[in-house]
Amino acid sequence: MPLEIHNLSFSYGNTPVLHDIELVAPAGELTCLMGRNGSGKSTLLRLVAGFLRPSHGKILVMGKSSDQLGTAKRAQKVGYLPQFHNPVFPFTVEEVVLTGRAAYIWTTPSRIDRAVVRESMERIGILELANHPYTELSGGERQMVMLARVLAQQPRILLLDEPTSHLDLANETRLLRLARELTREGIAILAVLHNPNSAIAFADRFYFLKKGILCPPLEGQTYWDASFLGNIYGIEVDTIPYGNRAMVVPRTETI
Repeated sequence: MPLEIHNLSFSYGNTPVLHDIELVAPAGELTCLMGRNGSGKSTLLRLVAGFLRPSHGKILVMGKSSDQLGTAKRAQKVGYLPQFHNPVFPFTVEEVVLTGRAAYIWTTPSRIDRAVVRESMERIGILELANHPYTELSGGERQMVMLARVLAQQPRILLLDEPTSHLDLANETRLLRLARELTREGIAILAVLHNPNSAIAFADRFYFLKKGILCPPLEGQTYWDASFLGNIYGIEVDTIPYGNRAMVVPRTETI
């Protein structure tokens, strides 16, 4: 199993954030983490990425304790796309994507490194932006560049924190289709998504956080039952059957 989380808890100082989390992200599956803002989703991804240390519990990456992985080894196994990235220097898009190869470069980038970078940009569909300054791109374009940067790491586990937040419908669909394509290549993906319809349409496995606690459906419920989602998000919703799943529609006063 590429990613396993067992009995994990985390606090910021005296403020508990996550409680007894049990989660697996298998190879070949898009695992989706959902819940309201502030429920602990991004914190959980930062723990897996190694930016935070658990207060209790274990994180296993490719069967080994996360604590045993050095920075370079972790970067070769785990790719992390954060919610936000603030550009500092006007690097070109290709230079930004090349930083994703840092764990493989000893002195200067090799032909293999540059080939992987070009392949990653081509796969994301941003090759024509290679020589553009990253600081002059739109928010959606920057998001696609950062995804190419993560792909250039060639990780076995991909952590995506709200990867579609700056994307239009076309690019959101492209990204989620690419995520499914990557899982078919054996990559394990753990993604935080806010749009339940996108998650229900594309994900293979679902976890819902509410106030730092994983909340599975009750017996007889599915992850797209209106009563279950209403409890998670604290609003009334309706669900419309769509294939073997459903679409989620928030109730309004006019309905």
